[in-house]
Amino acid sequence: MTSTEVVDRAEALYEDHIRSQVEVGNRGRYIAIDIESGDYEVGDDRLTLSGILRTRNAAPVISILRIGYPAVGRIGSRSRLVSA
Repeated sequence: MTSTEVVDRAEALYEDHIRSQVEVGNRGRYIAIDIESGDYEVGDDRLTLSGILRTRNAAPVISILRIGYPAVGRIGSRSRLVSA
């Protein structure tokens, strides 16, 4: 599975099943989602969140999103050229 597929599945899970439960009061915090089980954890430290999911699930496939924002960061390099 590609990193794009993992992020897409996490975003779909978040929008369809999780958002309404966590968005209020957590804007700017992180959510780590195991896309295989649907299990998730909310907090302020991405590494800690991943560790918590790893203790609960044998082989999680984790994506981390920032609550209330379109993206946590970026994957790969960013081009300095901008096309109109």
